[in-house]
Amino acid sequence: MNEVNFRQADTIYVTATEAEEMKKDLPRRPTDIPAILTSSMKITGDVDSEGSLSMEGQMVGNIDVLGRLKITGSLKGDSQAEEIITDNAKIEGEIRSRNSVVIGENTVIIGNIFASNAVISGAVKGNVDVHGPVILDTTAIVMGNIRSKTVQIHSGAVIEGMCTQEYADITPTSFFEEMKKS
Repeated sequence: MNEVNFRQADTIYVTATEAEEMKKDLPRRPTDIPAILTSSMKITGDVDSEGSLSMEGQMVGNIDVLGRLKITGSLKGDSQAEEIITDNAKIEGEIRSRNSVVIGENTVIIGNIFASNAVISGAVKGNVDVHGPVILDTTAIVMGNIRSKTVQIHSGAVIEGMCTQEYADITPTSFFEEMKKS
């Protein structure tokens, strides 16, 4: 009989494919370890991290981090993170945050934004879909539709599109239908 007692084994060898399959079964958890892609870096390919990322360089590819993502460089690709902050960034791609998105004044985004809440001071050409509040600062330019729970528009902000409060506690349609019944 060729039995192996794993309690006594010092090392278990697995192939790279087996290791990848084993990792898929484990839940991803954010770490406190941040990574920095410096301004002199140019990356082609995807980045997937359980930590936070500060991207200052140029990248063509998608970013998926469990922690905070700060973009001050140029990105052609989709991004996903717990929180996304941009400042002086150029982004072509979809932005998805499990929490908040902050679009800095000198940022230009061509792509849709999905988040729990958003503060926009830069320019966005795409739809904004936020389940909580959206704040458009005085320097904001949005060319696209905004769907949110609430919208705060500061004087000077420019919008070309529709604003709907789809996630509000009450909808105008249901309110007026109730008024008809009364």
